[in-house]
This record gives sequence, C-alpha cells and structure tokens, in this order.
Amino acid sequence: MDEREKLRKFRELDDAFADALAALDSGEAPRDMPRMMSAEARREADQLDQQERFERRVTALMQEYQQSSESVSLLMRTLQSLGKIA
Repeated sequence: MDEREKLRKFRELDDAFADALAALDSGEAPRDMPRMMSAEARREADQLDQQERFERRVTALMQEYQQSSESVSLLMRTLQSLGKIA
C-alpha cells in the first residue's frame, strides 16, 4: 500500500469518526453504532434475565414432578405465610 492509499484511508476513517462524534453530539447515533448501557439498565437487564431463568426452572420442575400451577401457587403462598420466603 503506497502513501497516498494510506492517507486516503486515514481521511476516510477521520471523516467517519467526525460524523460519529457529530451524531452523538446531536443525540442521533447511527443504528450500527454500539451503545453503552447505563448501570441501572444493566441491572434491570440482569434482573429480567434472572427472572426468566427462574421461571424456566420452575416450569421444568413443575413438569418433572407433575405439579399444576395452582399447587405451586399454594405452596408459594404457604411458604410466604410461614416466613420461609420473602
């Protein structure tokens, strides 16, 4: 690659970087630009992921032990009333 080609590629990269900065400043980030999640958004996503995993596990256990949702609901209410779970 000769010097002109290197300079052309550098200018293209510089222009793309300048466009990305301008888009960020205007609040209009391109769709293909990765976004950073805030700590709160990350926590919410983690909590949703944990909840989904819990629900899948409970469903699998219900099927394995042939328990209906009503019997599991009764069990959960009983455990709560006894102070065994929050």
